[in-house]
Amino acid sequence: MSYRFSTTSTATVLLLFAAFGVAHAAPPNAPDVPGPAQSTHAAAIAYAANHPDSVPPGMNPVDCVPSAEHPNPVILVHGTDASVYADWAALSPALASVGYCVYGLNYGASPDGTSFGYTDIRGSAAQLKDFTDGVLSTTGAEQVDLVGYSQGAAVTRYFTNRLGGADVVDKWIGIASPAYGGTVYGVSPAIQAVPSATRLVSSEFGPALVQLMEGSTFLQDLNAGGDTVPGVEYTSIATDVDEVIQPYTNALLRDPDARNIVVQDVCPQNNVAHFTFTYDPTTIALVLGALDPGAGIVPPCAPVPIGAGVLDVVIASNAPPAG
Repeated sequence: MSYRFSTTSTATVLLLFAAFGVAHAAPPNAPDVPGPAQSTHAAAIAYAANHPDSVPPGMNPVDCVPSAEHPNPVILVHGTDASVYADWAALSPALASVGYCVYGLNYGASPDGTSFGYTDIRGSAAQLKDFTDGVLSTTGAEQVDLVGYSQGAAVTRYFTNRLGGADVVDKWIGIASPAYGGTVYGVSPAIQAVPSATRLVSSEFGPALVQLMEGSTFLQDLNAGGDTVPGVEYTSIATDVDEVIQPYTNALLRDPDARNIVVQDVCPQNNVAHFTFTYDPTTIALVLGALDPGAGIVPPCAPVPIGAGVLDVVIASNAPPAG
């Protein structure tokens, strides 16, 4: 996801709240211009700004045939104001390198076409449904695994839980999932209490952002009767220093069969941020382990200071495209 700033007032709102292609006949919204792998979110955002149709290595292959070891294609779903390249230029090549067929779409385009993850999440989930149908048709697979980051976790869960996706989804993995929304240190309730403020956020940053605030009608509807549905394995990966989803426990699922992982329980000195989550080596290993529990993957553990990389993401998101 990226974070654009226009005025001082909108910068404050955005910093607090904006977190939240394939084979022979590409599914809709599948970018297909190869780009390089990246090790940081900031570097990926900067590259994506100048190469808007890019995909990371391994994504949206022309001729990938799922193997017996990894029979389910993996679909990666980006976050707010982002793209498949910006959010997945580390995880996509990591998955492809161990034999997964990896796919991703740019969903929820803004009216000017310069941003994704903007529109109503229900419509974005419908786009994901169409995309998934295309992946299944192209690969001949019977099921897919979904990995969603931030808003992408809400899009994938709405598709799975409300649009019949459970029939074809084997594993759902959320990274920094706004499962129960965010209060962002108590600020979002104040915005929700003032209709004009809510409309400002929606018009400036898209209706999806309002839907991801704690207590929103969208989240109440999505979680009614339970936050999971039978037949799908759910894993939610959270960080207890999430700067967007507050309290961080709102990123955890509450149904008893769901698996919740807090990064600090695996690696106490890793204070990975929401804005850098999908480029964290510990988290990437946790995703690989959730996709293939029998692989015996041991996540690496290294110190990550609180807030590391966040300023770099903000700067990269607001730098004008080269040229």
